[in-house]
Amino acid sequence: MYDTILYPTDGSAGSEAAATHVRELAAAFDATVHVLHVVDTREGGLGVSGAFVDEEQTGMSGESAEGGYLGGHEERPDADDIDDRLTEHVAELIGASTESSDGIDVVTAVVRGTPHSEILEYADEHGVDLVVMGTQGRTGVERYLLGSVAEKVVRMADAPVVTVRADEEE
Repeated sequence: MYDTILYPTDGSAGSEAAATHVRELAAAFDATVHVLHVVDTREGGLGVSGAFVDEEQTGMSGESAEGGYLGGHEERPDADDIDDRLTEHVAELIGASTESSDGIDVVTAVVRGTPHSEILEYADEHGVDLVVMGTQGRTGVERYLLGSVAEKVVRMADAPVVTVRADEEE
């Protein structure tokens, strides 16, 4: 039923919350997971949606700026390396935590552009059967000003979209 699952991630708590669902769905359907990280390049954009990566680059956290804000990629000469590490870390999380001895097949990609547009384009180009993505659960003015990538993907995607909201405690 689902041979190809797209997992767009920005390293936020919402994205991390979706990882468990991605892993379980991929294991259940023996699907390949495409982990996609979109660097927001719009003028005045907020970069990667406020995601932070910890000092050792071994995990992701939306709580601490100690490892550095991932926004403002033009100012950081190591931005490509950070993007790749973020995507590879998520891929390892998904593949390493499965019951099967072979793990889950994972493909990683980092692209630049407008997040919802790049996610939709990637899904179309790769014949994605299902999109699983996190959502921040923003409301009010914050949602109006920042928009909702997940909402746009849900409205415009040809494939089914599963959204996972981060717990409020996270």
